Amino acid sequence: MADTGYIHHEQHLRSSDFISDIVIGMSDGLTVPFALAAGLSGAVSDSSLVVTAGIAEIVAGSIAMGLGGYLAGRTEADHYDSERRREVREVETVPEREKEEVREVFAEMGLSPALQVAIADELAKDKVKWVDFMMKYELGLDEPDPNRATKSALTIGLSYVAGGLIPLSPYFFVEHPHQALIYSCGLTLLCLFVFGYFKSKVTGQSPVAGAFKVMLIGALAAAAAFGVAKLFG
Repeated sequence: MADTGYIHHEQHLRSSDFISDIVIGMSDGLTVPFALAAGLSGAVSDSSLVVTAGIAEIVAGSIAMGLGGYLAGRTEADHYDSERRREVREVETVPEREKEEVREVFAEMGLSPALQVAIADELAKDKVKWVDFMMKYELGLDEPDPNRATKSALTIGLSYVAGGLIPLSPYFFVEHPHQALIYSCGLTLLCLFVFGYFKSKVTGQSPVAGAFKVMLIGALAAAAAFGVAKLFG
């Protein structure tokens, strides 16, 4: 066959954990402070009150979200370590049963019985690689980044702060909260649309549909908060 000179490039999403953390922090950061600011705008007459409450919410929210990311990362790491210790113990105490599990993995791939036995016997010669294989192909677990919990906490927390300052920013410059809310709505809805567009594009969904969905969720949250504040105010 003639060489056409075509080079195949595979495109894969890298650093998916990092992107997921940004999405989690930024989406909540844009939506929750936006809803809070909208709600307060229907109940107070001074933008400084909205700014004070908004900053307090951003600080508390970023810490809470970051802590949640940290605990999730630690739980993942602890679960992996626990399962690995169990696999090491089983390789030492019941090696024949573990070999059978290796053969079952390759049987599902369609390999012949003779080849299953040969691979299992060869793999058993290196217990570290044997355990690595069992973790990945029997349990479906990849070794997590040891710094995952800290990175996740920082990424989610900082993304929340960055997102939260966007809807709050007009209140720093406009004295009347109702007028500031108009600017905040325009700015935040635009950012939600852009954020939703790129989030959907990265995750392989329809960018425009995803953008409108994210923007609609933010708008509904803000409208609900504003309505409740007006009702009870």
